[in-house]
Amino acid sequence: PRRGGSAGTCAAPLGTCEFCAQRSISCFSNTDLPAPPDSTSSSCDPALRPIIRRRARSLPTSPERRKRAATQCQVPGCQSRMNRVRFADALGLELTEVKVFQTGEDPSIPLHVLSRLSINSDLCSSDLEFTMQCLVPDFQQPADCVDFSSRLQEQQVCLERVTSSDLGLSGTIQVRNVAFEKQVSVRYTFNHWKSLHEVCARWHGSIPEKNGQGQVDVFTFFLPVPPFLLQLCSVVQFAARYQVNGWEYWDNNRGQNYSLTCRTHPLKMPRECEESWIHFI
Repeated sequence: PRRGGSAGTCAAPLGTCEFCAQRSISCFSNTDLPAPPDSTSSSCDPALRPIIRRRARSLPTSPERRKRAATQCQVPGCQSRMNRVRFADALGLELTEVKVFQTGEDPSIPLHVLSRLSINSDLCSSDLEFTMQCLVPDFQQPADCVDFSSRLQEQQVCLERVTSSDLGLSGTIQVRNVAFEKQVSVRYTFNHWKSLHEVCARWHGSIPEKNGQGQVDVFTFFLPVPPFLLQLCSVVQFAARYQVNGWEYWDNNRGQNYSLTCRTHPLKMPRECEESWIHFI
């Protein structure tokens, strides 16, 4: 307490002043002023009442203040808090930005855009040329051979066709329908059979044989080929295996295996095709 009996101070004995109990905030609003050493009043002793200090703006808010500031959602069962939204006009800013372009004014194009436009114009002046590596079969497609049916009758299994893509090799195999339970797989290698891999083929459908004596089941397979193995002159070899009734039949291209070699093919794209891409933008 301060001397002089000014407003907001108290000199009554402890517990007898109702004004001191109601105006505890006023009693300690000037706590930053040191009290005289000869003060004898104990009604405003800090040990008897909580000290209320003025919080600096740079300090974080107290948990009680944050709890009051957070607005709970009024929807039943919703535990989320409502977010406060402030628009730019509340801060003295403009909500919209208007930019006017004159008709005769030249547009301001950045330099990096102009450099890209010049590169594209150079590319459009001539045909685009690039190379692509892919696996090319070293054999004729068996389905195109005249003796395809006879090979199927002799071996019970025969490769029909194989195609290559960026992800690997896919193809079809025909087997004679000897029994219902059967298993068809493809065994292949990338290093001339120093190591090998094997994948199972999936049943695709049934078709009648050309001689009309029975049915043929068609199986499809896919051999994944990693891109780093697609090096120039690299070779992929494979053979088809057919298991039925405890017997095992093979189609290995008459002992030579089916092989595909990685080759490079030059591709050209005409200028008209390059310019037509703009229709898809």
